[in-house]
Amino acid sequence: MTVPSPGSVFPRRSARTLSVVLLIAAALAGCATTSPQQQQPRTESDKTDNDRRAQVRLELASGYFARGQYETALDEVKLAMAAKPDLPEAISLRSLIYAAMGEYAMAEDGFKQLLARDRNNGDTLHNYGWFLCQRQRYAEAYQQFEAAVALPAYRTPARTLLAWGACEAREGRLVPAQAHLSKAFEAEPGNPTIALNLGEVLYRQGEYERARFYARRVNSNVEQANAASLWLELRIERRLGNAANMEDLGQQLRRKYPQAAETQALNNGRFDE
Repeated sequence: MTVPSPGSVFPRRSARTLSVVLLIAAALAGCATTSPQQQQPRTESDKTDNDRRAQVRLELASGYFARGQYETALDEVKLAMAAKPDLPEAISLRSLIYAAMGEYAMAEDGFKQLLARDRNNGDTLHNYGWFLCQRQRYAEAYQQFEAAVALPAYRTPARTLLAWGACEAREGRLVPAQAHLSKAFEAEPGNPTIALNLGEVLYRQGEYERARFYARRVNSNVEQANAASLWLELRIERRLGNAANMEDLGQQLRRKYPQAAETQALNNGRFDE
């Protein structure tokens, strides 16, 4: 589901990684929740056999989608909808799959269909907003994000604030991007994706000490650190003139991620593409 990001202020690899993370998160969240206005809470005893079949198919579809197996994911969504026609979660995931496959008109039709049914579904607003951001329809994307965050019952505002800030950064609007990413960090300080993207925005604004705080926060956890976070901290140390730290981070990149785009950029001296 990698989508190019023309005009992004992020390095190309970081922007692509962000697209993957956000779209997977959107798909999984969209499949897990429904609008609070749609129905009373249901328990396991309320589910029919068709409900269970659809749920299993959607879980499979989300897994295939996360791995980039779009045709297989779409087949699983079709099976889910055969069991439960017009299932909102299935339509939402199908739209994300269509977008990943480049079928943009069909993707947008699905989002509009869902919003026509329920304008107060935060997951649909989030997913549609991210779709619009990928299409560089920034003003429209911000409207969807704003509407989602404004919903009193919306359960994942930090996810949408992250998408909002990342979209603004992609457009080059660094000041509002920092504001939205900072709000996301306040809501979920343990989220490494938020910390990484906030650090990247601060780095692009020349606030290197503050950017280093967020990069190190990610890299201090071996389970969270990755090529993008090490690369960010390395570039920060370069700007600060800390050659020893830069060398250490470079060794980690080459040892742990020898094939990564960040490592190739390091080897070629391309620090700020």
